[in-house]
Amino acid sequence: MITQISRDNLSLLERAVHHFRGAAEADMVRAFADTPSALAFVAAHDTEVLGWCWGHHLTRPDSSSMLYVHQLDVADAHRRQGIGRDLLRALMETGAKAGATKMFLTTNEANTAARSLYESLGGGLGTHGPTVNYWFLLEPYLK
Repeated sequence: MITQISRDNLSLLERAVHHFRGAAEADMVRAFADTPSALAFVAAHDTEVLGWCWGHHLTRPDSSSMLYVHQLDVADAHRRQGIGRDLLRALMETGAKAGATKMFLTTNEANTAARSLYESLGGGLGTHGPTVNYWFLLEPYLK
């Protein structure tokens, strides 16, 4: 069963964070609850967490909006059963109903399973020419 996380069911998100990120990331749940743009879905059967997907619904300066998928994980024992597809579809449907017209994510070039899933759901590689991801550490700016 796929459940959208809200303030009413943060314990399910806590279980997913613990399963996929470890106990050290528990503060992630509080950050989720305090961030209005955050979206999260958890796939579970009874008490077992099978997978999760989370990201943000981002409003753009032109008043349009889009989704950003930060993470999609499915437990090894439950892969290739449609759980990742169901999680992404739940996120996409929720975003579309909220007015988002596009969704983006990044993945490792060698992650063929993920790339096959994304392509099967209609995703395409960026068409704005060659792209490069940059990451910035912001700690030096805490002056």
